[in-house]
Amino acid sequence: MRGGAGRKPGWLKIKMASGASFAVTRQLLGQHSLNTVCRSAMCPNLQECWSRGTATFLLLGNVCTRSCRFCAVGKNERPPALDPDEPNKIARAVKSMNLKHAVLTSVNRDDLADGGAQQWVETLQAIRRVAPSTTLECLIPDFQGNELALDLVMAEAPEVLNHNIETVPSLYSKVRPQASYRDSLQLLKRAKTLHGLTTKSGLMVGMGETAEEITRSLDDLVRHGCDMVTIGQYLQPSSQHLPVERYITPEEFERYKMIAETAGFRYVQSAPFVRSSYYAEAFAHHTHSFP
Repeated sequence: MRGGAGRKPGWLKIKMASGASFAVTRQLLGQHSLNTVCRSAMCPNLQECWSRGTATFLLLGNVCTRSCRFCAVGKNERPPALDPDEPNKIARAVKSMNLKHAVLTSVNRDDLADGGAQQWVETLQAIRRVAPSTTLECLIPDFQGNELALDLVMAEAPEVLNHNIETVPSLYSKVRPQASYRDSLQLLKRAKTLHGLTTKSGLMVGMGETAEEITRSLDDLVRHGCDMVTIGQYLQPSSQHLPVERYITPEEFERYKMIAETAGFRYVQSAPFVRSSYYAEAFAHHTHSFP
């Protein structure tokens, strides 16, 4: 069943890439029995990123306790227990892949008292023990607003602290029913003002929002201390997920980029296939100039 947007336009056709780096990356991830958001979230950039030898590691298992209607990650209110060796597995993979920059994210684990924050901390510490020169980007969940959990992870001072607002406030009840737009903004503000971290967020477009709403959300992010932003096209993972309301043209993405830069972001990526961790190393390269 198709949504209101109809057929995918030509600019959303993916050029497949593979080769030696792709095979090596796939083998390493399989060898360490690791979850990646690339595969779990059906990312359209998987082939390209794995061919460049990069991947985004998925912590806390691959089953989420929330029911966001845009996301392809598996959902269950009672996910399996945490793997106590997950931090070391991820650290070994980061070292094996010789990554200069590693991106970590996780499912939401609302079944855990700390939302999985301690596992996050142990993973960051494990990576730094074996790969101290690797810079780290953490795309964290909201930990249900638990300030102790947030501070545990933020105190590890990753080079980039990422948390996606995903969409505009008017669509939250439909897109992220168990999340809060205000809480997500406050999380980013906490990372900046209390911990002095370089901050990043992301938006999906084509879900029924207006250009005016995107502009207001970009302004909200800057006012709450967000340094960098990604803007990409929402793509419906299956017929059970929210339909695409509209395919945004490359020209509109360029306009969003100019609006974001005018709003005050230090670095912006805005294009149909842009995702939170797409070319994340480029974002990391810009952090040295941030206050």
